[in-house]
Amino acid sequence: LFLATLTYDTLRFEYEDFPETKEPVWILGRKYSVFTEKEEILLDVTSRLWFTYRKNFPAIGGTGPTSDTGWGCMLRCGQMIFAQALVCRHLGRDWRWIKGKRQTDNYFNVLNAFIDKKDSYYSIHQIAQMGVGEGKSIGQWYGPNTVAQVLKKLATFDTWSSLAVHIAMDNTVVMEEIRRLCQSNVPCAGAAACPALDSDVLYNGCPENVGLRERLALWKPLVLLIPLRLGLTEINEAYIETLKHCFMMPQSLGVIGGKPNSAHYFIGYVGEELIYLDPHTTQPAVEPGDSGCLPDESFHCQHPPCRMSIAELDPSIAVGFFCNTEADFNDWCQQIKKLSLVRGVLPMFELVERQPSHFSNPDVLNLTPDSSDADRLERFFDSEDEDFEILSL
Repeated sequence: LFLATLTYDTLRFEYEDFPETKEPVWILGRKYSVFTEKEEILLDVTSRLWFTYRKNFPAIGGTGPTSDTGWGCMLRCGQMIFAQALVCRHLGRDWRWIKGKRQTDNYFNVLNAFIDKKDSYYSIHQIAQMGVGEGKSIGQWYGPNTVAQVLKKLATFDTWSSLAVHIAMDNTVVMEEIRRLCQSNVPCAGAAACPALDSDVLYNGCPENVGLRERLALWKPLVLLIPLRLGLTEINEAYIETLKHCFMMPQSLGVIGGKPNSAHYFIGYVGEELIYLDPHTTQPAVEPGDSGCLPDESFHCQHPPCRMSIAELDPSIAVGFFCNTEADFNDWCQQIKKLSLVRGVLPMFELVERQPSHFSNPDVLNLTPDSSDADRLERFFDSEDEDFEILSL
């Protein structure tokens, strides 16, 4: 049953409708029935920000590429998972995009943070240039871990969102580290990263002093990214149930990964299939209109999303969660602990109260935000080379 046919760049894509199944459809922590809630499912999917390849944007670094076709898919997936965090932060999980309906300023502030120009917080320009410090030349393919490390660095400049970004390395989430990070009520990472709080500097159209009280609150909203390797060349079946559970949690931001060298943003599942947004479509770069308003339709996927068998997933992924409050984080910890007690389910990562002693050596796989050993980690987390050998540490 084909619902829609779209034409982009003379390429025809045919999109399959959802299967008629009794199995629930899970989208980023929400449960739906195909029989009674098909419109709600499609509206939820369409409301996610969809970032694809673009062409004819300003040259990266002034002289670099003007399109990311062929190399930017994981960067676009990183943008999508982070945009979902910003949507939850500024608009809420229940917010919906309706074609033709006037959206709020906050929506445009979120969208502007990802537009293809050098001064947007999370633009392809910023991600590609920040990746140079992680050992990636502009135009080189990223894996899930590299894009997570780069987004963490870029988030320190986004004082409007004031996020605490934690990347859990070595398959271990340390609760104490996260609490320390989220409870530091400093508005941003060092005075150099942002101007004085009382200035009226505009960042993406937001006055710098907006939400000062919020920013000095006791808990900074948490974006938790966990790069994982769920097998050697293919996903180990023992992890599949745990992976599904990640999409059931209300804190879910989804998963970035895909097939070797072809990245997707996974937002849910139905039965044994993952539901994803695909960045592999080239659209023209978007310029703000005469009124300064941004035409936004091309940032929303208005057809049924793609699906693929979970068994086809490349084992190198990064899982994301958003905890707006401390209560959200405590609830997430309880769910992870419960999941580890389910028989026959293999946890994808370990949740511990404090740093295990074997972590104390700084040379272990525990990246600090300004370390540039990310390339050393790629061999653990990314399948950028078809044949790799497992190196013993």
